[in-house]
Amino acid sequence: MQFLKTLFWCLLAFVAALFTYGNWFSVPIRLWSNMIADVNLPFLMLLAFLAGLVPALLWGQAVRWRMRQRLTQAERAAYAPLPSRPALPADEAAA
Repeated sequence: MQFLKTLFWCLLAFVAALFTYGNWFSVPIRLWSNMIADVNLPFLMLLAFLAGLVPALLWGQAVRWRMRQRLTQAERAAYAPLPSRPALPADEAAA
């Protein structure tokens, strides 16, 4: 299974390298006050990919952290000793 995972990542890197080699063009981007930035297309695609990936990763990590906190809290509550009840007086125990 590890071999397939490695093969997949190598294939993905190869396809990314081919894309980069075939699309090495400068793309003009208009910024504020008539400024123009010339950015290479693969770099622009990487920035767009990361702009979508990073917030999703942060949200997923926050959800995992919160679930881990809730699980720890539930485990502590499940394994905590039960509070002892005070003994009943003798007349209430007989009733």
